[in-house]
Amino acid sequence: MAVIVYIDSILVPISLFLTVGYHAYLWHSLKNKPSHTTIGINILKRRAWFLDIKGGDEDKMGMLAVQSLRNTLMGATLTAVITILVVVSLAALINNAYSATHIFSSVIFGSQSPRIFALKYGSAALALSISFLCSSMAIAFLIDANFLINASGDHEFSSSSAEHTQSIFEKGFVLALISNRMLCITFPVLLWMLGPIPACLSSMALVWGLYGLDFVGKLAKSNKQSIS
Repeated sequence: MAVIVYIDSILVPISLFLTVGYHAYLWHSLKNKPSHTTIGINILKRRAWFLDIKGGDEDKMGMLAVQSLRNTLMGATLTAVITILVVVSLAALINNAYSATHIFSSVIFGSQSPRIFALKYGSAALALSISFLCSSMAIAFLIDANFLINASGDHEFSSSSAEHTQSIFEKGFVLALISNRMLCITFPVLLWMLGPIPACLSSMALVWGLYGLDFVGKLAKSNKQSIS
């Protein structure tokens, strides 16, 4: 039992530190060097797109806004559906899993004490609930942004209303991003039910995959230099 508790107390904090530390580094890079991250580039492109659509033709503006926001709305809706389905599945399986904890008594599966068992399911349910909440709010903000963009004519689109619309617009995308990240972070927590070793390995794989998506790769930089 001492070895089991030792593995849980070492590998699980390492897994948590990897995930939190990576996102802290991502936030620092986004604040200081936004052009080095894909998130920062997307933010700059969205701001330029918003300015272009604000000053464009009013007849084409509504259709362009609907088409541009549609994919993000569909993604946020899909994330919300996945999170609520996983939460319901966890709630349905928690009793059967608790009664079968004696099967997972090996060192590989980690500690199966009632407190650790409740912490595993509680952490997964909390992360999924946050993801669902952010998805729901992102959908609401994006729908409001779509309405505000379409409802703003040239004679009514003052600077204050433009800033308000852009704020709602950016909040929707940020909440959708947070929802997606919380869903990704949930997978190592779910694998913790199989033991601390899968949780730690999945966190390493998650950080490695997210780094390739969040930061501009060296290959892209070398291609730009070769083209220039």
